[in-house]
Amino acid sequence: MADKTIQKKLAALPSVDELLRSEAGAAWLERHPRSLVVASIREAIDEARRDVRNEGSALKSSNITDGIAMRLAKKSRPRLRPVINATGVILHTNLGRAPLPDAVLNHVMEVSRGYSNLEYDIEHGERGKRYSHIVGILREITGAEDAIVVNNNAAAVLLCLSALAAGREVVVSRGELIEIGGAFRVPDVMRAGGAILREAGTTNKTHLRDYEAATGPETALYLKVHPSNYRIIGFTKEAMLADLVKLGRERGVPVMYDLGSGSIIDLAKYGIGGEPTVREVVEAGVDVVTFSGDKLLGGPQGGIIVGRKALVQTIQKHPLTRALRVDKMTLAALEAVLMLYRDHERAIHELPVLSMLTAPDDTLKRRAALIAKKLAKAVGGAADVKILREASQAGGGSLPEHEMPTWAVSISPAEMSAAAAEEKLRAGETAVIVRVKENRVLLDARTIADREIPALIVALKAVLTG
Repeated sequence: MADKTIQKKLAALPSVDELLRSEAGAAWLERHPRSLVVASIREAIDEARRDVRNEGSALKSSNITDGIAMRLAKKSRPRLRPVINATGVILHTNLGRAPLPDAVLNHVMEVSRGYSNLEYDIEHGERGKRYSHIVGILREITGAEDAIVVNNNAAAVLLCLSALAAGREVVVSRGELIEIGGAFRVPDVMRAGGAILREAGTTNKTHLRDYEAATGPETALYLKVHPSNYRIIGFTKEAMLADLVKLGRERGVPVMYDLGSGSIIDLAKYGIGGEPTVREVVEAGVDVVTFSGDKLLGGPQGGIIVGRKALVQTIQKHPLTRALRVDKMTLAALEAVLMLYRDHERAIHELPVLSMLTAPDDTLKRRAALIAKKLAKAVGGAADVKILREASQAGGGSLPEHEMPTWAVSISPAEMSAAAAEEKLRAGETAVIVRVKENRVLLDARTIADREIPALIVALKAVLTG
């Protein structure tokens, strides 16, 4: 009897053709490709069949229709979409690192909506070089003789090693053989570039004499790697950069510095010390410097190489350069960002990464208080809302020891756990990424833009009062 009942309920489910011919089906076909509609209908019917077999109860046709509409909405929405970063991690690698200001985005749009002079020399009416658009501004703000840009800093290091040290030895301090994000390790990058690793010193102490002892007739480079995402503290020693440069001059060995984060402005006056600027490294006599475009520089993803003209020219001519080159949108964004650095105060004000890093405490407190006030009014007794002291992080493998005091909105939902609220906020129409601490949802005011507050309140209200 039970099997017959189930079969009867299965037979009562609508068919694909029936749903396509329905009023709802006609509306779906007007808005979506037929293949997408058919696939969504089939998925919804299959789910209904499983429910009947497992639970013995059939879904109403309206439920199936709603399920199809939800599937179509989800399939039609781009997978890559904006989120609100309420974590307090400024350079959040999983969330796209550095956000870009409107002025930069407008320039990208202007360049990308039609044709551009990407590889055309307008002045002479002949073919040009794509890198010529950023060489001048990079020379101006870093003091280097020449520059080139590739798609990220790991690629920049790989290209430099391939062009300058393939088949030869590169001397690196044992304490600088780091692993960066995604399990990419400096020794692996060196092997991929065809260079032979020669370790100098120990994990915690490397003296200049260690570099001297590791130098031989096959030495092509001295490589320094900035500890962007870690620190060795205590009983430590590293060779002074000036001394390493001097040794390089004496031995005829170029010095390369993988600077990583790529700070252009001295952030010490904003309470962020210990991060060398690119200009300081160049002026110290380093021959080749590599750094990221999307970390402390605050621009698009890219690997920037600056240094002595002869070496940069050699790097440019390497076959890998074409494989690792950047497109017109990256170049447009990078040029617009770099131009902001002609005025450091303007860069601090307009580049979101720098603005968030240097945000005054009273600004953060006012923003947190505003969010808390609006949220408490919107949700009433559905949550306990208050502001409290917390700590933000730079993230993105930058400033690993530097925690910034901040103000956060603390939310304790009345009808669900903080973990459940966090999951619902991630899955919402406007995805909100938060932290959970001691069964409270935390929203760090440092990484929430003022323009995002209205959408944030709507998203929170939908979850907390849903």
